[in-house]
Amino acid sequence: MARLVDVIEAMIKEMLDENEGVAVINRSLLAEKVNCVPSQITYVLSTRFTNGQGFIVESRRGGGGQIRISRVRKMDSTEYLMHTINSLGEDMSRQQAEIYLQNFLDYRIVTNEQAKLIMAAVSDNALSGVDSDRKGTVRMDIFKNMLISLITGNLNR
Repeated sequence: MARLVDVIEAMIKEMLDENEGVAVINRSLLAEKVNCVPSQITYVLSTRFTNGQGFIVESRRGGGGQIRISRVRKMDSTEYLMHTINSLGEDMSRQQAEIYLQNFLDYRIVTNEQAKLIMAAVSDNALSGVDSDRKGTVRMDIFKNMLISLITGNLNR
């Protein structure tokens, strides 16, 4: 069974697809529809619809809780990956890596094989010998280098 955050994400992405890349949602109404608290909607928006993942989320104060989500214009793969690399922070969780890779798959930036290879490289198993306080930083370094390899063609051969 799908997790609630996955269901919410899928609903919002469906709205985006149906409305030419723009969706206006009411946080309370959407929460009611999926039987959750509004903070769950906020969590999904802040983790699954970030600038680095190709979205702009605008909250309207006094607008009855309406939130506008826009899909950023279509970029070519290299431009998209460079934008992502430049927007990444210093560390990354396994879940964040999964979200980015799913987004890359959705936009056909990477193939399934490339996504699996990158996920294997940044997995908890691959980083089992790394101190837990450094795992996020090491994972981010590997992730960024894998993306650079995609841009330079080293993972496309």
